[in-house]
Amino acid sequence: MANSMSDVLGSIRTRTPGSGGGSGFFRILRIAVVFIVIIVLMPQCFTYVEPGHVGILIHRAGGGVDPKPLGPGFQMRNPLFSAIEEYPVFMQTLVLTKEGTPSSSGNDEINVNSQEGQPLSLDVAMSFELDAAKVPMLYQTFRTDINSIQHGYVKQTIRQALQEVVGGEPIADILGPKKAEVVARSQKLITERLATYGVLVRQFTINETRAPETVIEAINVKNVMQQQALTAQNELQKNEFQAKGDSIKAAGRAKAVTVEAEAQARANQILSASITATLVQYRMVEKWNGVMPTVAGGGMPMIQLPVPKP
Repeated sequence: MANSMSDVLGSIRTRTPGSGGGSGFFRILRIAVVFIVIIVLMPQCFTYVEPGHVGILIHRAGGGVDPKPLGPGFQMRNPLFSAIEEYPVFMQTLVLTKEGTPSSSGNDEINVNSQEGQPLSLDVAMSFELDAAKVPMLYQTFRTDINSIQHGYVKQTIRQALQEVVGGEPIADILGPKKAEVVARSQKLITERLATYGVLVRQFTINETRAPETVIEAINVKNVMQQQALTAQNELQKNEFQAKGDSIKAAGRAKAVTVEAEAQARANQILSASITATLVQYRMVEKWNGVMPTVAGGGMPMIQLPVPKP
C-alpha cells in the first residue's frame, strides 16, 4: 500500500499539468475530498442517545417534532434537515429551597398564605419521572430543556397547588395536626396537573415551614393554655370520680350499719321473747306444790280424777 501511494505521488510529481496524468490527479483529489467530507459529516449523521434518556427528532425543514421518541443508542439523522434533543426519563428530584440548589442559585422557596392571610415560606422537594411516550409532546409544548421546565412551569404548578390547599386551612393546623393532610392533598393536585405533560410525580414532601415569629409565639401561648386547661379538666374529673367513690363507700357503710342495727334489734326482740317465756315458766314451776291437779277445766265437763296413791 505504501509503495503504491509512493508510485502515485511520484507519477503526479513527474507529470506536467498538460499531460494525460492530470485526469488521474483530479480523480484522486475528488476521492480525497469525498473521503474528508464523509469523515467530517459522519459524526453529524449519527447521534448517541445515553441510557436513561430518549431522543426527540426535530424536523428543521418543517419545524415539527416527530411524535415517536428515539430510544438509547446510535440514531441516524440528516444533519442538514434534522436534529436530536435528549431528555432524561430516569428518576429525578426537584428541590425548591430558600438557599437555592446547584441547578438554581437563586431563592426557590414557595410563598403562600394561610386562611387568615398569614404568610408562609415552604421548602419542598418533588421526585418524578418523565413518561417516555409523552416526551416529544412535552418538548413541543415548552421548547426548552427539562431544567428550565422544572424551575418554570413545574415550580408554578407546585406553588398554585399549595396555595389552594394552604389557603383553606388555619395556620395553626398547617403547622400542627394537619401538616400530613396538607402534603397529601397538595401531592394529589400536583400529580393530576403534571400528568398531562408526562411528568409522573412519585413523591412530594414539605421539608421546612417558616412562619412569622409573632405567629409562632401566639401558637405556643395557645398550646400552653390548652395544656393547662386540659390538666385542670383532668384534675376536676379525678376529683369527681373520687367524690363519687367516697359517696358510694359512705352509702355502703350506712347500709351496712342499718342492716346490722336491724339484725341486732331482731336479735334483741327474739332474746326478750325467749327470756319472758322462760321467766313465766320459772314462776309457774316456783309456785307448783308438786301435786298434780285432779280436775281439768276450760270449756269441758268437770271430770273427777282418781286420787293418786302416796
